[in-house]
Amino acid sequence: MTKAEALAVYQNEPYKLEMIRDLEDGTISVTNRESSPICAAGPMSLTRASSKAIKLLKVSGAYWRADPTRAQLQRIYGTAFFDKKELDAYLHFLEEAKRRNHRKIGQALDLFSFHDEAPGMPFFHPKGMVVWNALLDYWRCEHRAAGYVETKTPIILNRALWERSGHWTNYRENMYTTSIDETEYASSP
Repeated sequence: MTKAEALAVYQNEPYKLEMIRDLEDGTISVTNRESSPICAAGPMSLTRASSKAIKLLKVSGAYWRADPTRAQLQRIYGTAFFDKKELDAYLHFLEEAKRRNHRKIGQALDLFSFHDEAPGMPFFHPKGMVVWNALLDYWRCEHRAAGYVETKTPIILNRALWERSGHWTNYRENMYTTSIDETEYASSP
């Protein structure tokens, strides 16, 4: 349908109207006017017709278009399989993955810890460095044998850590900075 037709069809759906207004003029493809999103992938149309085993995994909130000044919408995560046996096997797989979570195991073995200054980045302890160095030596040998060369990516840490260390005051002009969820981060100078 044309953009004008789509605006008329979805006149009572403000989110779809906003997305349609953002599209360039031309033809808009819609597979089902009652449930179709204005995007490349459809919702649960195949799931509804063919799945026998459906499981809601979690729910969360999300701001419309990731803007905290906009409405908060409900996000639903789920999975679907053709039969209960497949679903049960998948749920068992997820439980095993949680049980074997490297973050929990590594902390329990005192290999590493996590801190607010660098969320998602492990701080390695002495035993963890032994494991890390053994893996790194193996990795380097395998990659060199395959003809790869090594590079280093920058480490980005919370600005507060750089302020405590004095780096922020003395080296700020040589640091790359970024904001993530209203928190400022910077790479080493």
